[in-house]
Amino acid sequence: MLAARLADPLRVRWIVMRGLGVIYVSIFVSLWGTIQGLIGPRGLEPAAELLTTLRAEMSLPVRLWVAPSLCWLSASNGALTALVVVGLVASLALVANLWPRLSLALCAIAFLSFAAVAQSFAYYQSDGMIMEASLLGWFYAPRGLRPGLGAASPPSRAALWLMRWEWFRIYFMSGVVKLMSGESQWRDLTAMVKYYENGPLPTWIGWYVQELLPRGFHIGVALFTLALELVLPFAVLLPQRWRVRAFVIFTVFQIGIILTGNYAFLNYLVLLLGFTIACDQPAAKTPAWREQLGWSGLVAYVTVTALGFAGWWKAPQQLLSPFRIGESYGLFAVMTRARYELEFQGTLDGKTWVPYPFRWKPQDPYKAPGIYAPYQPRFEWDLWFASLEDSSDWPWVVTCEERLRAGEPTVLRLFARDPFAGKHPLAVRVVKWRYWFTTPAERRATGAWWRREWIGEYAPPVP
Repeated sequence: MLAARLADPLRVRWIVMRGLGVIYVSIFVSLWGTIQGLIGPRGLEPAAELLTTLRAEMSLPVRLWVAPSLCWLSASNGALTALVVVGLVASLALVANLWPRLSLALCAIAFLSFAAVAQSFAYYQSDGMIMEASLLGWFYAPRGLRPGLGAASPPSRAALWLMRWEWFRIYFMSGVVKLMSGESQWRDLTAMVKYYENGPLPTWIGWYVQELLPRGFHIGVALFTLALELVLPFAVLLPQRWRVRAFVIFTVFQIGIILTGNYAFLNYLVLLLGFTIACDQPAAKTPAWREQLGWSGLVAYVTVTALGFAGWWKAPQQLLSPFRIGESYGLFAVMTRARYELEFQGTLDGKTWVPYPFRWKPQDPYKAPGIYAPYQPRFEWDLWFASLEDSSDWPWVVTCEERLRAGEPTVLRLFARDPFAGKHPLAVRVVKWRYWFTTPAERRATGAWWRREWIGEYAPPVP
């Protein structure tokens, strides 16, 4: 029954297009209310300052290529908000199957306009994945204003294989980098033992998985992950009934990740791309010249991305990097050994320090970690990465201190609330904690999900 339903390439394409629309809705909803605090004129890394620097250092064609963004027209708070509104409207139109090619293009242009100038807040692999899926998806999508299933313009076989190629690379490259990185935890299969507490934004289900399931289970999951990423992707070459079985396995795998770790839209996107391996080849209804052109494009794209990943020819990837397409992927090549959390604190009297409460990331040991993916809190996500390095590597952290000291509204909106109710603090500092999941016994005794230990100041106070 499932195999028969998924065999129809038109139905599968309809699912993929609606799914891309939903993912873009989550992206622009995540930016709503936060984009000004991230890259606005008084944000943490103002886009206008970046563009001013590029304008002074580069010619017009070069700077437009290096930073392909509508923010060249304006990077004011109003313009940034308008960018999000356009992207959100286009993503809703894509969900509603209204002019899918145009809607997908507008989504991609709006998001690229943000990502190209977002600096520290848009360097994630998932951003490249959604941009690539958008480009390839444009060729995959049906033509017309209200195409329905798109029977009048079925996908070409080359377009289908382009989508499958992205799906294959995400899995296979992730498996390869795990082996090539030399990470000891993948070699001794202990990578998953503390994975659930040390990821960027854990979930409460992750607490149960880590603390209640035996060590042997986690070792088995690590072995299964390597096999799934290195071997099972080749099921894309098998007959349809076997591809459907592989699709089910991959889907269960992605659902498990979604429930135990908040990785924004990444796992939803990979799950969605997996639908393309389950369907039959579409009928060859496109003109022969167009089909031949599609196959030529597929061969060229496969060659460029494969050689780039192998390190034999990186020039095309580097040329396309501003557009975040054709990138090499590789997830969890190196595992994080410990969980640290940064906390912004302010004081009105120089003695009592009060924390600025976060919306999403672990802070209060008694608050259960939530499940909110595909929503992506880029500010709090970045703080996890910053906690693993020195403050000198993350200058926007000090900028955030300065903005909080001045009571900047756009930056305050990145937090759950202003603990000083509009008053300007005397000073702001950033401190560092070490966090662990509590054991079942500790949680029964205290009700806490986390235990934490003070490390010290991460960045000096800003008076």
